[in-house]
Amino acid sequence: MPVILWTDAMIYLLLATGFAAALWIRKRPHLVLPWKRVANSSTGMVSLLFFSLFLLVGLLDSMHFRPALSEKIDGQQVYSAEVLSLFDVLASDMKSRSEKTYSAPLAAYLYAKESMETRDGTIIRDYPRLHYGGAHLADPENELQKDVLKRAATGAAAGGLAGLFLIGMTVGLFHVFARIRSGMPGSPSGHETLAVGWKAAWTGCMQKKSFRALMLTVLLLSLALGMICNLAAAYHVLGTDKVGQDVLYLALKSIRTGLVIGTVTTLVMLPFALLLGIAAGYFRGWVDDLIQYLYTVLSSIPGVLLIAAAVLMMQVYIEMHPEWFETSAARADLRLLFLCLILGVTSWTGLCRLIRGETLKLRELEFIQAAQAFGVSSFRILTRHILPNVMHIILIAVVMDFSSLVLAEAVLSYVGVGVDPTTMSFGTLINSARLEMGREPMVWWTLAAAFGFMLVLVLAANLFADVVRDAFDPRLNQD
Repeated sequence: MPVILWTDAMIYLLLATGFAAALWIRKRPHLVLPWKRVANSSTGMVSLLFFSLFLLVGLLDSMHFRPALSEKIDGQQVYSAEVLSLFDVLASDMKSRSEKTYSAPLAAYLYAKESMETRDGTIIRDYPRLHYGGAHLADPENELQKDVLKRAATGAAAGGLAGLFLIGMTVGLFHVFARIRSGMPGSPSGHETLAVGWKAAWTGCMQKKSFRALMLTVLLLSLALGMICNLAAAYHVLGTDKVGQDVLYLALKSIRTGLVIGTVTTLVMLPFALLLGIAAGYFRGWVDDLIQYLYTVLSSIPGVLLIAAAVLMMQVYIEMHPEWFETSAARADLRLLFLCLILGVTSWTGLCRLIRGETLKLRELEFIQAAQAFGVSSFRILTRHILPNVMHIILIAVVMDFSSLVLAEAVLSYVGVGVDPTTMSFGTLINSARLEMGREPMVWWTLAAAFGFMLVLVLAANLFADVVRDAFDPRLNQD
């Protein structure tokens, strides 16, 4: 039974909007040119590749359904109360293989000693074997290291072959598109074999620095992913947490929450920043004074306290109406949606200032004054002249704000006013690792996993934002 949560609908809406924007930009050469600069940037393409991998995991985790149960009631199909995603199905092994408690990465034993009874009835203190991690090993003490190295090498080899195949397919597609653009669709002619055509396409692609960097990154990622997948089939690659859940699975599940916070919040704050910023810069006078007073007051309130108060009020309201939710996933998703709304309503002031300043500058240009002199309405001037000329600022600010919103979620979840405790996020992982870091022996891998995944996601977003900002900066691209 398909299930569409509120945040799922928002993600689908953003994808449709992005696809429509791409089609709209494609027909306008002056907008295509900056994106060609991004495509020619090695940093931009590599960061986009990493971000695309995170986006793929988030999309797979946004396709929800309720599995059907075997029994029927009055001839009607009965569905489970648990809401699963397509990612849960693909990672079912990692989800189902839970241990008793903590275990270190790639370990075959629990992390702490326990009292165990031997065959002769003697009580000893030792490390128990894991139920799943390294369970295939007869003698982990001697076989563990060799098996890990063997599986890592086998997985890396398989991943490398898959990466080379993907690179070859990509070059082949470039060759096909080049033939179609040149007016020669179809198969190669008699004097041009497939190998010759592919070699020519490979030579042309390798002349581009960005393509070389992208293909090298694809190959390295294929090696790493192949290694991780092969090891995850028999071990807990990043260990397990207090209740025995696989930390790698929890970190991958947290990606969707970070993407939702970064994208849906942007969808909420854009109307406020865009409308109020353009209105303040164009109309000036009392309109400008009123809007400036509004965002100055809002900026004066401590952000964490304002968000915490709103989240707590929302949480009380949700708990008073439990009949609204069929499943616990729907309840947790609504809290996530409200957190996005609260973050969006309280974080539009910075972008509004930027748009106001750009609109004040555009208002004094000759083509705007000419439109006013010819009696063009203010609405048409705003939509036809002002709005298209501030879109570059909006694009740059949105990409740069994404990373700050992901970090904001981690901070809010750490202080206890973030997402629902049942929702996996980087903040909940960090919050759970807070007490684990103080125990003896120290459990470090939960915090390391959350920190590593969040670092790669935020770093990829920041690097891509820098490339987009430089590509749309007219002072750097006067040629």
